[in-house]
Amino acid sequence: METHPGVEIVWEKRSLQAFADEPIERLAELYDLLIIDHPWAGFAADKGILVPLERHVTDAFLADQALHSVGLSHESYRFAGIQTAFAVDAATPVASYRADLLAEAGEQVPATWDELLALAKRGKVAFAGIPVDTLMNFYMLCVTQGEEPFKDGGQVVSEQVGTQSLELLRELTTLCPEEMLNWNPIRVYEAMSAGKTIAYCPFAYGYSNYARQGYAPNVLHFADLVSLGSHGPLRSTLGGTGIAVSAKSKHAALAVQYAVYMASPEVQRTVFAEAGGQPGHRSAWEDEALNRRTNGYFQATLPALDRAYLRPRYCGYLDFQDRAGDVVRDYVISGGSPKQVLEQLDRLYLTSRTEAAR
Repeated sequence: METHPGVEIVWEKRSLQAFADEPIERLAELYDLLIIDHPWAGFAADKGILVPLERHVTDAFLADQALHSVGLSHESYRFAGIQTAFAVDAATPVASYRADLLAEAGEQVPATWDELLALAKRGKVAFAGIPVDTLMNFYMLCVTQGEEPFKDGGQVVSEQVGTQSLELLRELTTLCPEEMLNWNPIRVYEAMSAGKTIAYCPFAYGYSNYARQGYAPNVLHFADLVSLGSHGPLRSTLGGTGIAVSAKSKHAALAVQYAVYMASPEVQRTVFAEAGGQPGHRSAWEDEALNRRTNGYFQATLPALDRAYLRPRYCGYLDFQDRAGDVVRDYVISGGSPKQVLEQLDRLYLTSRTEAAR
C-alpha cells in the first residue's frame, strides 16, 4: 500500500487439507492471487487457469529465481514451459526434536533408521499420520532406496521396493502413539512443543515458527533426516507453496507485480521471513541473522530440501493422491498384503492418467 496507494490486498485463509486438495479452478473464479501446491501445475497449465508468469516478468527475474531455488522449489511450479507460480515458501519433511526431553531420557538425536526404531520403542517418537502425509512418506522410502515412483508408465513402483517401503513404514508406525494417525505436521509440532512425552519426530513438513523463541511453549530444534542403511539420508517429498495469479483476474498486471514483490530476494529474506514465513528464495535460508532467530533451522534443514523428491504434476495426479493416501494408510494401520496394496495403487494411477487424457 505504501508503493501503490489505494490498492489493498485482502487474504482469506483455508485449511491445510483444503490447500492440498481444493480445486483451484473454483478459487480462480473468486480470487486474483492464489497460494497453490505445485502438483496443481499440470492441471493449471492444461486448463489455462493461471497467468503464465514467464510472459509478464523479465528474464533476469526468472533466472534469479531459478539460480536461488531451494531444491526443486522453483522448477516445481513450471510445467510444459509455463511458470504457473513463484516459489515463495519452501518445505519438505525434516526431523525435529525437543533437546530437553531427549536429555532427560538419556538419548541422542537418532542418526540412523535403526536408532530411530530404538527410540520409538521407548515411546518418544511421533510423526504425521494422516493419509496424504503417509503417502508422502511412502514416496520418501521408495526414493531413498533408489527408485523414484511413477517412472514406469504402468506402475507406481516395483513390487520389491514398494513392499520394502510399506513394511518399513508400518513397522515404525506400530511403535508410535496411535493418535498420531490423525495428526498433520502442525498437530505433531503442537504436541511436541507443549507436551512432555514426544521427544523426536523423524519426518514432517518443516515449520520454522516452532524453532523461534516465543512461538510455542517450548522451542523445537530441527535437523536433517536419518540414514536408511547403505542408502544414505532419507530423501523426503518436496512441499512448499507458490504464489499464482488467476487468468480471470481483472487486475492481473497489478497482481503479477505483487507476486514479483513477494518472491523477490530482499522481501523474502526480510519482511516475509520476519513475519514468520519460510522463504522460497535461497538467500534467506543462508542468511546468518535469520538462522540466529530460528536456532539454525534453515541451515540445518537445507540439505534435506536440496535432495527432496519432486512429485508428479500431470493433469490428474491429484485425483490419484486423494485416493492413494487412504490405501497406504490402511495398510500401515491394519497390515495385509503389500502386493495387493501396490496393485491397488497401480489401478488408481492408470485411472488418473486415463481420466486426465479425456
